[in-house]
Amino acid sequence: MGTMYYPRTVNKNNLGKVIRMIRKIVEIDQEKCDGCGLCVIACHEGALQLINGKAVLVSDEYCDGLGNCLPECPTNAIRITEREAAGYNEELASKQVVTELPSELRQWPIQLSLINPHVSYLRGADILVAADCTAYAHAAFHEKFMKGRITLIGCPKLDDNQYYAEKIAEILEKNHPQTMKLVRMDVPCCGGIVRAVKDAIRKTGMSIPYSEVTLNSQGQVISEQ
Repeated sequence: MGTMYYPRTVNKNNLGKVIRMIRKIVEIDQEKCDGCGLCVIACHEGALQLINGKAVLVSDEYCDGLGNCLPECPTNAIRITEREAAGYNEELASKQVVTELPSELRQWPIQLSLINPHVSYLRGADILVAADCTAYAHAAFHEKFMKGRITLIGCPKLDDNQYYAEKIAEILEKNHPQTMKLVRMDVPCCGGIVRAVKDAIRKTGMSIPYSEVTLNSQGQVISEQ
């Protein structure tokens, strides 16, 4: 049977039923996807979204199968496959397109040096400490790292890391956060913010679930521990 492919079809018959056909459509390998979000930006139909840090095809009807997202994926997690799917619905897709992704910022200020350790939003929070370059490197930084967390940023190269260690220790002692996540770049100067966070945790003697993510200069996650 030949491929049935109608990239600009409104896919309902005269009874209002969705028409299904064998056609080209994107498929995402969740193991390979690193959640960078570049495909979401490249998809003009709004068929892809980041959900729990991974790119997901939200509806067959939004995907035209042309694959504009493929060349943007740095991990080759996306391919075009042929399977039974609802036809592409241009009218629905046009309503789905999001021109601006929502911010996941939950508080202000975000500069570590400006944070008041006594503010209520820190109490029992999940805290993200990030080298300030990381948000510029990783396209999906808000969705993947900031969502659901209080964000504290700083520059370990230009700022005083000893001050950071003391400030973070004060925040920990006064607020008892649930978790701490650190995001850094794969550059030597970012070792300073890692030491500051770990020294602060050691100083307080607290047992806090801690995780660490390293990005390369292309914004890809190269280690997660």
